[in-house]
Amino acid sequence: MKERQIFTELKEIVAPAHSALVVWDVQNMLVNRIFNKDSFLAALDKLITGARGADVPVFFTKITPLPERFESATRLASRRNFSQMPADALDLYIKPHDGDITLNKNTASIFIGTNFELMIRNAGIQSLVFTGIATEIGIESSARDAQNRGFYTIVVEDAVSSGDKDAHERSLANLARLVNVRKSAEVLEAWK
Repeated sequence: MKERQIFTELKEIVAPAHSALVVWDVQNMLVNRIFNKDSFLAALDKLITGARGADVPVFFTKITPLPERFESATRLASRRNFSQMPADALDLYIKPHDGDITLNKNTASIFIGTNFELMIRNAGIQSLVFTGIATEIGIESSARDAQNRGFYTIVVEDAVSSGDKDAHERSLANLARLVNVRKSAEVLEAWK
């Protein structure tokens, strides 16, 4: 039986050869509501630049509502009225570069209704580095889902945010019990 390689040090876990950066829902309507916009964007920009420089694939996600007839009743009951938002509300605040991947998604998990898992498994990706908005919704859901599917999971503490600071902090505390929660500087140092 082949011995499995188990990564324990951050440098091993986020090695560029088997890692991907997820930039979760950094869309105009969300960025303009977060409590730490300037520091969040600065940390996120450095991480994206560092990932591209280390040849780590960058995946942007985008909230993409389903046509009303095909949306679940529970999501319709809880979602904001997208038709009354400015035309650019769902546009990405940070523009992907050539080679980055943008995933349109309809749920709070990157794994439901997308080809994400197929793509990363095909590419030999074992570690997912999560950034974006909102910590307590899509980040936490996707990070838990990633961990449950056997991926090394890192949430970058200073590159995630929310419109609700208390919920963001509670979510980070919960996540720290389950996954690696690290500062952007630590991840960037590991990618050097």
